[in-house]
Amino acid sequence: MNGSLNLILYEISIWAIPAIVAITFHEASHGYVAHLLGDDTAWRLGRVSFNPLVHIDPLGTIILPAILLVLGAPFLFGYAKPVPVNFRALRHPRIDTILVAAAGPGMNLLLATIAALGFHIVGYIPAPGAPWLAANLRNAVLLNVVLAIFNLLPIPPLDGGRILAGILPGALARALSRVEPYGLLILIGLVFILPLLAAQFGIGFDPFARLIMTSTTTVVRAILRLTGNM
Repeated sequence: MNGSLNLILYEISIWAIPAIVAITFHEASHGYVAHLLGDDTAWRLGRVSFNPLVHIDPLGTIILPAILLVLGAPFLFGYAKPVPVNFRALRHPRIDTILVAAAGPGMNLLLATIAALGFHIVGYIPAPGAPWLAANLRNAVLLNVVLAIFNLLPIPPLDGGRILAGILPGALARALSRVEPYGLLILIGLVFILPLLAAQFGIGFDPFARLIMTSTTTVVRAILRLTGNM
C-alpha cells in the first residue's frame, strides 16, 4: 500500500510541478507584455504574478486534464484562467495584440529550452535526486512544447487565433473574432469528440492529434540539438 502511494505521489510530483510552472509563466507573460505595451488591466488585477493560485482554473487546470488522463487521450489538454487584456488600450492594437498573444507560447518555448539545458547538471546531483530531477526536466520540455504548439492553433480564443486575427484584414479579423465565444466548444469537438465518434465507425480521424504530436516531436528534437543533448 505504501509503495503504491509513494508511486502515485512521485508521478504527481514529476508532472504537477512542470505543468504548474508552464501554465503560470504562460499566463503571467501575457499580462506582463500587455503591461509593457500600454494595458495595465492584468497588472491592476494582480494577474501578472508567478503565484499559480491566481491562474489555476479548477475545471480547466485540474479536472479536465485528469479526465483525459484516465480516458487515455492521445495528449492532455487543459487551460488556466485567461489573463484579462483590454486590446483597445494597447498603443498599437493590431501588432501589439499579436505580441501579447505570442508571449505565452514564446515563454513556454523558452522554459522548454531552459529545462533542456538543465539536463547538463543532472549528472552532478546525487541519487535519488538525479532521477527525480531528470523526470521533471523531461516532462517540462514535453509539456511546455505541447502547450506552445496547442495554443498556436489558429482557433480563437487560443493564442494562435488572436495572432491570426491580428494578421488578417479587418473584415476577416472581425469575422474570426466572432467565433471566440464558441471557440473552446469547437476545439473540444474537433480535437476530442469527432475522433471518438469516428472511432465508433472504425475510422481513424485525428488530424489535430497527429499535427500536435508530429510538431511536438520536431520542436523537442530541435531544442535538444540546440542545447547539446543530441
